[in-house]
Amino acid sequence: MKALVLGAGYGTRLYPLTKDRPKPLLPVGGKPILERTIERLLAIPDLDEIYIVSNHRFAENYNDWRREYPCPKPIRVIDDGTQSNDDRLGAIGDIQFVLDRSKVRDDLLVVAGDNLIEFDLREFWKFSQARGASIGLTDLGRKDLVSQYSAVTLDASGKVIEFEEKPPLPKGTLISIGVYAFPKKQIRFIREYLDAGHNRDAPGYYMQWLYRKVDLYGFVVKGPWYDIGDIDSYNQANDLFEREKR
Repeated sequence: MKALVLGAGYGTRLYPLTKDRPKPLLPVGGKPILERTIERLLAIPDLDEIYIVSNHRFAENYNDWRREYPCPKPIRVIDDGTQSNDDRLGAIGDIQFVLDRSKVRDDLLVVAGDNLIEFDLREFWKFSQARGASIGLTDLGRKDLVSQYSAVTLDASGKVIEFEEKPPLPKGTLISIGVYAFPKKQIRFIREYLDAGHNRDAPGYYMQWLYRKVDLYGFVVKGPWYDIGDIDSYNQANDLFEREKR
């Protein structure tokens, strides 16, 4: 199995913190977000390689970090060649870029680089191996917050029966949290989606399309998850983890 961390964004809502380094390398509780993610990935026995997709502006930041970071699995930084928000490939475009550049033909686990994951990815991966294409979910418990995310409705078997990106009137409280598992036989759908001219950026739009093509399952994670979207959310997470260190 291959893991891909999406790290090619420019983090403009976190300026000036992200002026000279990518969001996944920001420290939370003294440790980069990316290292916390990799620690969770390394717990999966099937993992044999990790890809980090970067824009050209921050590729060297990732390479400098990789040279210093001791990891028992190979880590490859893939530079998508873009240099600004204006020419970015978008998250789905970046996934396809890595698939093409690295000739990935294995099962793929994708994690958004601005996720702060504090739950066990092994359980999610086991679930996806038994079911097929899967997405990680969390229950916000409040409908008024769901419109900022991707709202998801499941049937009794855990299959996605409705997926809507940033709904104005959400029906439930489950949201997608930027963790996706794709069986190798279904990776081809990413190219089909892009060739049809659909939104290349937010992964939610791809999931909204994919669940109508294949059976897509949702796994509600057990444990904390933090979306590091702006200065306030970053400071809150950092303060929390700093307090836990004491």
